Amino acid sequence: MNDLPDRTSDLSSLITQQILHSSECRISFAEYMEMALYHPHYGYYAANRGKIGAHGDFLTSPHLAVDFGELLAKQFAEMWQILGQPQSFTLVEIGAGQGLLAADVLSGLQRHHPDCFACLDYVIVEKAAALMAEQQQRLKSWQAKVKIEWRSLDEIPAHSITGCVFSNELIDAFPVHLVTLTDRKLQEIYVTAQPNGFAEVIDEPSTSRLTDYFDLNGIDLFSPNYPDGYRTEVNLAALDWLSLVCDRIQRGYILTIDYGYTATRYYNPRRSQGTLQCYYQHSHHNNPYINVGQQDITAHVDFTALEGQGDRCGLKTLGFTQQGLFLMALGLSDRLTALSQIDAKNAQDIQNAILRRDALHQLMNPMGLGNFGVLIQSKGLTKQETERPLIGLREF
Repeated sequence: MNDLPDRTSDLSSLITQQILHSSECRISFAEYMEMALYHPHYGYYAANRGKIGAHGDFLTSPHLAVDFGELLAKQFAEMWQILGQPQSFTLVEIGAGQGLLAADVLSGLQRHHPDCFACLDYVIVEKAAALMAEQQQRLKSWQAKVKIEWRSLDEIPAHSITGCVFSNELIDAFPVHLVTLTDRKLQEIYVTAQPNGFAEVIDEPSTSRLTDYFDLNGIDLFSPNYPDGYRTEVNLAALDWLSLVCDRIQRGYILTIDYGYTATRYYNPRRSQGTLQCYYQHSHHNNPYINVGQQDITAHVDFTALEGQGDRCGLKTLGFTQQGLFLMALGLSDRLTALSQIDAKNAQDIQNAILRRDALHQLMNPMGLGNFGVLIQSKGLTKQETERPLIGLREF
């Protein structure tokens, strides 16, 4: 029996109850998005683990080819080398999805970097119970070979990590505040409940951090270039998350892969309706108030804000590049060349080579995944270690 309509109705009712019980009968969009995506029973990521992938609502890089994880493994192994080959090297993957990337990284390290693999502790931070169960099932065979733990960030002691904390398409799904310009004033967009569904109301910002955010990013929303009614997103959760991650690291790196822009591109006056998008069955639209709990809701990442927050937390930005360039520097071009030299024995071999070549091209397509941002930050490294260029940030 299909219970999706019931789940949508149940979640809408729960959100409505939260609105009605709030002091002003409204909640911030960030609160709404948090429930729509992460409610433990009815949220999108809690109830829809099967909707990620070729037959679901969206694809991520690990769904296309094992090469993505294997090339990341090459970067992690170099980080281990730079850190002095520590006997305990910790990789922390935050938001591991279905566990595909973890499996590919572990395979790449075991096959091509066994010394690093022998020192590895792999930690997964995952909020969704259904996804955690899928990860544990997929990685079951690996647990006899390497230490794998599932922990929350709060459970990881401060200054305990020597290694790398990384994420792929995580921050775009953090709950965001919606803001708009009205009569040259910054206002926040709230969510309220009406008999026929959810509606938006505009009022003063819920926190001064929203105004401070633009000042810290060097964006003057009150210049004549910005039209009245301009609306966009502010991801305060990303700043809080980065602070927490930074606090957990003793020596090492933070590697963030996601789709997004620098602040000047993100908050361009011509992008007057922001970047908020909803994904449902491989189609996208901009109405977050339908298919509640059954669709993904995302906003692009402001990488300038992450760099600035990193500076304030004691991180050093080592580089920011595009995924396509990052993977090419790590050897994606060599893999494509090797594919062209395969001596195919039959039609199936040819078909497999064509499919794999197409997948690799998608990983570096500048109109798609290849345009994702890759930000690498470090903490606790010596001057000499910091100045050693990482493979993925070199020109290939």
